[in-house]
Amino acid sequence: MMKKARSTQRREQSLSTDRIIEAAIELLDKSGEGGLTFQALSKRLATGPGAIYWHIANKSELLTAACDAIVSRTMNTTSVGTTPEATIRAVALGMFDAIDAHPWVGSALTRAAGQLPMVRIFERLGQQVRALGVPDNTQWTVVAALLNYILGVGSQNAANAQLGLEQGFDRANFLAEVSIVWSQLDPNEYPFTRSVATQLPTHDDRMDFLAGVDFILSGIASLRQY
Repeated sequence: MMKKARSTQRREQSLSTDRIIEAAIELLDKSGEGGLTFQALSKRLATGPGAIYWHIANKSELLTAACDAIVSRTMNTTSVGTTPEATIRAVALGMFDAIDAHPWVGSALTRAAGQLPMVRIFERLGQQVRALGVPDNTQWTVVAALLNYILGVGSQNAANAQLGLEQGFDRANFLAEVSIVWSQLDPNEYPFTRSVATQLPTHDDRMDFLAGVDFILSGIASLRQY
Protein backbone atom coordinates (compact mmCIF):
# COMPACT_ATOMS: atom_id res chain seq x y z
CA MET A 1 0.00 0.00 0.00
CA MET A 2 2.86 2.36 0.88
CA LYS A 3 4.60 1.48 -2.38
CA LYS A 4 1.47 2.35 -4.37
CA ALA A 5 1.11 5.67 -2.54
CA ARG A 6 4.72 6.59 -3.28
CA SER A 7 4.27 5.66 -6.94
CA THR A 8 1.18 7.86 -7.18
CA GLN A 9 3.01 10.76 -5.54
CA ARG A 10 5.92 10.47 -7.99
CA ARG A 11 3.50 10.45 -10.92
CA GLU A 12 1.71 13.53 -9.61
CA GLN A 13 4.98 15.37 -9.11
CA SER A 14 6.20 14.47 -12.62
CA LEU A 15 3.18 16.31 -14.02
CA SER A 16 4.44 19.86 -13.74
CA THR A 17 2.27 22.89 -13.17
CA ASP A 18 3.65 24.39 -16.38
CA ARG A 19 2.44 21.36 -18.38
CA ILE A 20 -1.02 21.70 -16.90
CA ILE A 21 -1.15 25.42 -17.67
CA GLU A 22 -0.03 24.91 -21.27
CA ALA A 23 -2.68 22.22 -21.77
CA ALA A 24 -5.27 24.55 -20.23
CA ILE A 25 -4.30 27.33 -22.66
CA GLU A 26 -4.72 24.94 -25.58
CA LEU A 27 -8.20 23.98 -24.37
CA LEU A 28 -9.17 27.59 -23.76
CA ASP A 29 -7.99 28.65 -27.22
CA LYS A 30 -9.93 25.81 -28.82
CA SER A 31 -13.17 25.80 -26.84
CA GLY A 32 -13.22 28.87 -24.59
CA GLU A 33 -13.89 28.82 -20.86
CA GLY A 34 -16.74 26.37 -21.28
CA GLY A 35 -14.33 23.82 -22.70
CA LEU A 36 -11.93 24.03 -19.78
CA THR A 37 -12.92 21.21 -17.44
CA PHE A 38 -10.74 18.99 -15.31
CA GLN A 39 -12.14 16.02 -17.19
CA ALA A 40 -11.06 17.43 -20.56
CA LEU A 41 -7.72 18.45 -19.08
CA SER A 42 -7.17 14.97 -17.65
CA LYS A 43 -7.85 13.44 -21.05
CA ARG A 44 -5.43 15.80 -22.81
CA LEU A 45 -2.71 15.11 -20.26
CA ALA A 46 -3.47 11.38 -20.09
CA THR A 47 -3.72 11.47 -16.32
CA GLY A 48 -6.33 11.47 -13.58
CA PRO A 49 -8.01 14.53 -12.05
CA GLY A 50 -6.25 13.83 -8.76
CA ALA A 51 -2.86 14.42 -10.35
CA ILE A 52 -4.03 17.83 -11.57
CA TYR A 53 -5.53 18.77 -8.20
CA TRP A 54 -2.10 18.08 -6.73
CA HIS A 55 -0.93 21.27 -8.51
CA ILE A 56 -4.07 23.33 -9.11
CA ALA A 57 -6.86 23.75 -6.54
CA ASN A 58 -9.75 24.61 -8.86
CA LYS A 59 -10.80 25.97 -12.25
CA SER A 60 -10.66 29.59 -11.11
CA GLU A 61 -7.04 29.22 -10.01
CA LEU A 62 -6.19 27.44 -13.27
CA LEU A 63 -7.81 30.15 -15.38
CA THR A 64 -5.87 32.86 -13.57
CA ALA A 65 -2.63 30.90 -13.98
CA ALA A 66 -3.27 30.44 -17.71
CA CYS A 67 -4.06 34.14 -18.04
CA ASP A 68 -0.89 35.05 -16.17
CA ALA A 69 1.17 32.87 -18.50
CA ILE A 70 -0.12 34.80 -21.53
CA VAL A 71 0.35 38.19 -19.87
CA SER A 72 3.84 37.30 -18.66
CA ARG A 73 4.90 36.24 -22.16
CA THR A 74 3.45 39.41 -23.61
CA MET A 75 5.31 41.60 -21.12
CA ASN A 76 8.55 39.66 -21.68
CA THR A 77 8.36 39.84 -25.49
CA THR A 78 7.16 43.43 -25.71
CA SER A 79 10.07 45.49 -26.92
CA VAL A 80 11.08 48.39 -24.71
CA GLY A 81 10.80 51.55 -26.77
CA THR A 82 13.29 54.37 -26.95
CA THR A 83 10.86 56.55 -25.01
CA PRO A 84 8.19 55.88 -22.36
CA GLU A 85 5.53 56.73 -24.95
CA ALA A 86 6.95 54.11 -27.34
CA THR A 87 6.96 51.50 -24.59
CA ILE A 88 3.34 52.27 -23.67
CA ARG A 89 2.35 51.84 -27.33
CA ALA A 90 4.24 48.54 -27.48
CA VAL A 91 2.58 47.25 -24.30
CA ALA A 92 -0.84 48.35 -25.54
CA LEU A 93 -0.45 46.66 -28.94
CA GLY A 94 1.06 43.58 -27.31
CA MET A 95 -1.98 43.15 -25.08
CA PHE A 96 -4.37 43.96 -27.94
CA ASP A 97 -2.80 41.20 -30.05
CA ALA A 98 -2.62 38.77 -27.11
CA ILE A 99 -6.33 39.18 -26.34
CA ASP A 100 -7.13 38.91 -30.04
CA ALA A 101 -5.24 35.59 -30.20
CA HIS A 102 -6.65 34.35 -26.87
CA PRO A 103 -10.16 35.89 -26.52
CA TRP A 104 -10.72 34.33 -23.08
CA VAL A 105 -7.89 36.43 -21.60
CA GLY A 106 -10.05 39.57 -21.47
CA SER A 107 -12.70 38.08 -19.21
CA ALA A 108 -10.06 36.21 -17.19
CA LEU A 109 -8.29 39.50 -16.47
CA THR A 110 -11.56 41.07 -15.36
CA ARG A 111 -11.99 38.34 -12.76
CA ALA A 112 -8.32 38.55 -11.74
CA ALA A 113 -8.51 42.14 -10.52
CA GLY A 114 -5.72 42.79 -8.06
CA GLN A 115 -3.97 39.53 -8.90
CA LEU A 116 -0.63 38.97 -10.63
CA PRO A 117 -1.76 39.06 -14.29
CA MET A 118 -3.31 42.49 -13.81
CA VAL A 119 -0.44 43.69 -11.62
CA ARG A 120 2.10 42.86 -14.35
CA ILE A 121 0.37 45.17 -16.82
CA PHE A 122 -0.32 47.82 -14.19
CA GLU A 123 3.33 47.90 -13.12
CA ARG A 124 4.70 48.12 -16.66
CA LEU A 125 2.39 51.00 -17.52
CA GLY A 126 3.00 52.69 -14.17
CA GLN A 127 6.75 52.73 -14.63
CA GLN A 128 6.36 54.46 -17.98
CA VAL A 129 3.85 57.00 -16.65
CA ARG A 130 6.26 57.81 -13.83
CA ALA A 131 9.11 58.17 -16.36
CA LEU A 132 6.97 60.67 -18.27
CA GLY A 133 7.03 62.95 -15.25
CA VAL A 134 3.33 62.76 -14.47
CA PRO A 135 2.67 64.35 -11.04
CA ASP A 136 2.42 61.82 -8.21
CA ASN A 137 -1.15 62.75 -7.34
CA THR A 138 -2.41 61.93 -10.86
CA GLN A 139 -0.34 58.83 -11.67
CA TRP A 140 -3.03 56.42 -10.44
CA THR A 141 -5.71 58.07 -12.58
CA VAL A 142 -3.51 58.08 -15.68
CA VAL A 143 -2.45 54.44 -15.34
CA ALA A 144 -6.05 53.38 -14.62
CA ALA A 145 -7.25 55.21 -17.75
CA LEU A 146 -4.63 53.49 -19.88
CA LEU A 147 -5.31 50.08 -18.37
CA ASN A 148 -9.08 50.36 -18.72
CA TYR A 149 -8.79 51.52 -22.32
CA ILE A 150 -6.35 48.79 -23.33
CA LEU A 151 -8.27 45.94 -21.73
CA GLY A 152 -11.72 47.31 -22.58
CA VAL A 153 -11.11 47.87 -26.28
CA GLY A 154 -8.96 44.76 -26.61
CA SER A 155 -11.64 42.59 -25.02
CA GLN A 156 -14.43 44.11 -27.10
CA ASN A 157 -12.46 43.58 -30.30
CA ALA A 158 -11.83 39.93 -29.39
CA ALA A 159 -15.50 39.44 -28.49
CA ASN A 160 -16.58 40.86 -31.85
CA ALA A 161 -14.19 38.56 -33.69
CA GLN A 162 -15.37 35.56 -31.67
CA LEU A 163 -19.02 36.37 -32.39
CA GLY A 164 -18.19 36.61 -36.07
CA LEU A 165 -16.60 33.17 -36.02
CA GLU A 166 -19.48 31.60 -34.11
CA GLN A 167 -22.14 33.06 -36.40
CA GLY A 168 -20.17 32.71 -39.62
CA PHE A 169 -19.90 36.42 -40.40
CA ASP A 170 -17.59 37.63 -43.12
CA ARG A 171 -16.18 40.86 -41.65
CA ALA A 172 -16.07 42.80 -44.92
CA ASN A 173 -19.60 41.85 -45.93
CA PHE A 174 -20.97 42.43 -42.44
CA LEU A 175 -19.46 45.93 -42.19
CA ALA A 176 -20.66 46.79 -45.69
CA GLU A 177 -24.21 45.82 -44.72
CA VAL A 178 -24.04 47.86 -41.51
CA SER A 179 -22.67 50.79 -43.49
CA ILE A 180 -25.72 50.72 -45.76
CA VAL A 181 -28.07 50.60 -42.75
CA TRP A 182 -26.29 53.55 -41.13
CA SER A 183 -26.43 55.61 -44.32
CA GLN A 184 -30.22 55.20 -44.35
CA LEU A 185 -30.81 56.42 -40.78
CA ASP A 186 -32.84 59.52 -40.09
CA PRO A 187 -30.53 62.49 -40.90
CA ASN A 188 -32.02 64.61 -38.13
CA GLU A 189 -31.57 62.06 -35.36
CA TYR A 190 -28.29 60.48 -36.50
CA PRO A 191 -26.33 63.08 -38.50
CA PHE A 192 -22.92 61.97 -37.25
CA THR A 193 -23.50 58.24 -37.72
CA ARG A 194 -24.64 58.87 -41.30
CA SER A 195 -21.59 61.03 -41.98
CA VAL A 196 -19.12 58.26 -41.06
CA ALA A 197 -21.07 55.35 -42.53
CA THR A 198 -18.80 55.10 -45.58
CA GLN A 199 -15.72 54.81 -43.36
CA LEU A 200 -17.03 51.75 -41.53
CA PRO A 201 -16.17 49.03 -44.11
CA THR A 202 -12.52 50.06 -44.44
CA HIS A 203 -11.59 51.01 -40.89
CA ASP A 204 -8.72 49.13 -39.20
CA ASP A 205 -9.52 48.04 -35.62
CA ARG A 206 -5.85 47.83 -34.63
CA MET A 207 -4.99 51.28 -35.98
CA ASP A 208 -8.12 52.78 -34.37
CA PHE A 209 -7.02 51.23 -31.08
CA LEU A 210 -3.53 52.72 -31.36
CA ALA A 211 -5.02 56.12 -32.23
CA GLY A 212 -6.93 55.98 -28.95
CA VAL A 213 -3.70 55.25 -27.07
CA ASP A 214 -2.13 58.28 -28.75
CA PHE A 215 -5.05 60.46 -27.66
CA ILE A 216 -4.44 59.40 -24.07
CA LEU A 217 -0.72 60.06 -24.45
CA SER A 218 -1.51 63.55 -25.73
CA GLY A 219 -3.56 64.13 -22.60
CA ILE A 220 -0.67 62.90 -20.47
CA ALA A 221 1.63 65.37 -22.21
CA SER A 222 -0.70 68.23 -21.27
CA LEU A 223 -0.44 67.21 -17.58
CA ARG A 224 3.32 67.72 -17.71
CA GLN A 225 2.89 71.34 -18.79
CA TYR A 226 1.48 72.38 -15.40
